[in-house]
Amino acid sequence: MKKGDFIELEYTGKTADTKEVFDTTSEETAKKEGIHSPKTKYGDIIVVLGEHQLIKGLETRLEGQELGKHTFNIPDTEAFGKKSASNLKLMPAKAFKDDKIRPYPGLQINVDGQIGVIKTVSGGRIIVDFNHPLSSRDIIYEVNVKRIVTDKKEQAEAIFKILNLPFEEITIDAEKIKIKTKVKYPAQLTGPLTDDFKRLIGFKEVYFETLE
Repeated sequence: MKKGDFIELEYTGKTADTKEVFDTTSEETAKKEGIHSPKTKYGDIIVVLGEHQLIKGLETRLEGQELGKHTFNIPDTEAFGKKSASNLKLMPAKAFKDDKIRPYPGLQINVDGQIGVIKTVSGGRIIVDFNHPLSSRDIIYEVNVKRIVTDKKEQAEAIFKILNLPFEEITIDAEKIKIKTKVKYPAQLTGPLTDDFKRLIGFKEVYFETLE
């Protein structure tokens, strides 16, 4: 496997010290480990190596490997990073009061798209930890790479699934691709998508059509 390959795989990630599962493509495993979410789409996924669709340590270890099952031990620096004091933020209690939130240690909050956990509540000052919950922890990934995807239509569909973007139909004619959608995509989206289709799959012409 090499950078630029579309690969289909299944995986399970767990902490190296406690073997606690935190990520999996298997619905059965998610239910067994108590991390199942009805909003998550389980099953094999297709990703592009080298496009940062997997964590750094897993992606680099897959490069150069053969298809099949692998187990990778990944240090914290190549997983979710080291804990940093700069990610501890002091916030005024008023900010929580305005949003009608009662702060307490352990409460997970979302601030401007960043997920944090309240560490301490003291008077009018609250310390929130924005470090990743798995920062400073080594992890293990058990992976089964099933195939390298070479069909251009399947590759194009995989890009939409990775980005969680809806589409109705994809048609391919030689080096040309047409994507039909119910919702008109803005130029800020079609531009990067066009670049990806040309760079990653090799299309020379990319068209978007909005269905009436």
